[in-house]
Amino acid sequence: MVHLATPYTLKSLSLPNRIVMAPMCQYSVDAKDGSPNDWHFVHYVSRAVGGTGLILIEMTDVEPDGRITDYDLGLWSDEQVPAFRRIIDEVHKYGSKVGIQIAHAGRKAEDAKQPVGPSAIPVTPDWKTPRALERTEVERMVGLFRDAARRAVEAGVDTIELHGAHGYLLHQFHSPLINNRTDEYGQDLAKFGVEVIRAVKEVMPADMPLLMRVSAVEYMDGGYDLDHGIAMCERYRDAGVDLFHISSGGEGPAGARKPGNYPGYQVPFARAVKEALGVPVIAVGMLEHPPLAEATIASGDAELVAVARGMLRDPYWALHAIRELSGDAEIPKPYRRGY
Repeated sequence: MVHLATPYTLKSLSLPNRIVMAPMCQYSVDAKDGSPNDWHFVHYVSRAVGGTGLILIEMTDVEPDGRITDYDLGLWSDEQVPAFRRIIDEVHKYGSKVGIQIAHAGRKAEDAKQPVGPSAIPVTPDWKTPRALERTEVERMVGLFRDAARRAVEAGVDTIELHGAHGYLLHQFHSPLINNRTDEYGQDLAKFGVEVIRAVKEVMPADMPLLMRVSAVEYMDGGYDLDHGIAMCERYRDAGVDLFHISSGGEGPAGARKPGNYPGYQVPFARAVKEALGVPVIAVGMLEHPPLAEATIASGDAELVAVARGMLRDPYWALHAIRELSGDAEIPKPYRRGY
C-alpha cells in the first residue's frame, strides 16, 4: 500500500490522495485588478491533470491594499468571482479538490502606500512603517474576511484556508513582538484570529472544513516558540478550525535561530501540533522527495503533505511520486503513450 495514494476525508472534503499543492503566489495578475487570468487557469488546471488531491489557490486578499504586491489575487469584489469559478470548475473535471487561501498582508503589503497592521512596527527599518489599525478598522477587517469567504464559496471551493503564517496580518496579531496594542486585541493575542474564524464559518456550509496555515515558531530574535504557536492553534481550533497547515517563520529576518532548510525540517512541528491538540495537520517544507512524503504520511506525522517548489518544477508531481512509489499510477489517457 502506498500511503500517499490513499483517499482522505474530512467533513465534506473527500480527497483522492494525500497530496496538496501548497499555495504559492504567482504575481501574475493583469491590470492589477486582482482577478485570475489565463496564466492562473493553466497553472492550476495542469496540476489537477497531474493528479494532485487538493489544490490550494495562492494567497488571495480581502482588499486591494491587503496584497503583498499589486499583481496578487483578490476577492474583495463580487465581480472577481466568475474568474475563480472558471478555474475551479475545470479543476473539478479532473478529480482534484480546490481550496483558496484567504489573507491580508498587513505590514508586508509592499505596494500599499500606507500598510496597516496591529501596531506601527515595520518588518525592518527599510520597510514602510505600518499604521496601527483603529479598533473599528479591526472590526471592519473581520467583515472583509467574511465577505471574501462568501465569495469563495460562491466560486465553488471545497474548502477555505486562512493564512495565519509567514508574518501576514493574522500572524501579526498573534505575535507578541509585532502586536504591542494595549486594547483587547493586544491583551488577547488570539482575539482577532478567533473573530475572523467565526466570521468566515458563518458563510461557509456547515460541513465544509476550515483550514488555517500557521507559523509554529518565529525565527526573529525574541520570536515566539512552539508552545506559543500551539496555544494560538488551540484557541483557533476551539473557534472552528478543522485542520492546521503547519509552516514556520516568515515574520521578519531570521536572527540567531535559523530555519532548518533541509528536507522535512518542519515535519516535527506538524506532529507536535497534531499530538498536542488532536487535530489533523498538513506538513509542508521541502517534502518533494517522494519517499520522504510517503514516510511523513505512513509514520502518522501528518494526514496530508503539501508540495510547493516541487510542483512548480513538475505539474505532474503527484502522478510521478505515486508512480515512483508504487510502479503504477492513473495516467490521463491522452498521456499514456508517454509512459
